[in-house]
Amino acid sequence: MSWSLNLGTIAGTTVRVHFTFLLLLVWIWLTHYRIGGTPAAWEGVAFIIAVFACVVLHEFGHIAAARYFGIGTPDITLFPIGGVARLERMPEEPGQEFVIAVAGPLVNVAIAALIFALLGGSAGVEQMAGIEDPRMNFLARLAGVNVFLVLFNMIPAFPMDGGRILRAALAARLSWSRATQIAATIGQGLAFVFGFVGLFYNPLLIFIGIFVYLAAAAEAQNAQIREVATSVLVGDVMITEFARLERSATLDEAIEMLLATTQHDFPVTDTAGHLKGLVTRNDMIRTLKEKGPAEPVASAMRSDIPKIHYRKSLEESLRLMQQADVPAVAVVDSSDRLVGLMTHETIGEMLMVRSAVSDAFRFGRLRGSNPRLTRI
Repeated sequence: MSWSLNLGTIAGTTVRVHFTFLLLLVWIWLTHYRIGGTPAAWEGVAFIIAVFACVVLHEFGHIAAARYFGIGTPDITLFPIGGVARLERMPEEPGQEFVIAVAGPLVNVAIAALIFALLGGSAGVEQMAGIEDPRMNFLARLAGVNVFLVLFNMIPAFPMDGGRILRAALAARLSWSRATQIAATIGQGLAFVFGFVGLFYNPLLIFIGIFVYLAAAAEAQNAQIREVATSVLVGDVMITEFARLERSATLDEAIEMLLATTQHDFPVTDTAGHLKGLVTRNDMIRTLKEKGPAEPVASAMRSDIPKIHYRKSLEESLRLMQQADVPAVAVVDSSDRLVGLMTHETIGEMLMVRSAVSDAFRFGRLRGSNPRLTRI
């Protein structure tokens, strides 16, 4: 999110543009300038804005399909190779993911068909292929972009829509994790191809290759987390040894605790141990600069931290963390007292343990002998 520019909200979904999309804008400007000077360069800017609009419509095709299945979409982020819509949860059935994945390219098919109809069928392949040439017809080039978006997004590899369609097909016969791993592996192989070709033809392909590789790796990791989370309870992997702040504490005291521990996030509780909020390191430093060390810590804390019972599944904790877009989830007991924290770092450590010992390791097996936990 820190590398993205917030453009606003449409129908409840926040639209963001990644900084690499701005690099694409600069590249288009320079390319057009070399061909036709300043007028062509500004026409190129107008063209890329039109492309931007098509990408947004593509993403809202995904969003409409996701909402049909009751899946919310908090935001979308636009990259040079397309957009990424963040779903509140994964589709429950392979058929649902297929519909959601194919809805975006179908929007581009409709746009290309509409432009072709407006041109009276006069747009030839040569015109549509000349996307970078400002001397070609503007609408014909835009139709060509939409055709390219369809073809590119249908490549059967993550993070493209074709990779999700491939996973949906494979998941009908294989496990979700295995299907994801196959699609992600193809995506990473494709990333190396982009990078190699970019060395000789277009440097932008190198950046695209890096993005594809990282996105495919992240998708594979998310599938691993999902597979483990279904069989693990929150209480098995939560952080139980952590420093906390009382609501009456000042920022000066919070800074002292920040320096004395390795924590980055500190829960704020009342005298009975009930959660009131969470103070992150960044919020702490920002408020310290603005208001000084004597400011109450409550003025810097986040109060939107979700809570979950320690006997709930880890999968539900992950869903809460994703929906709320928070750094941690508070784990409570039956009396609503804070007994643990779930963070992204905890999940990463869990995956490392699982990959090292595989299924032979049982999470939480040592917790029963810990008197601090048996009182819960």
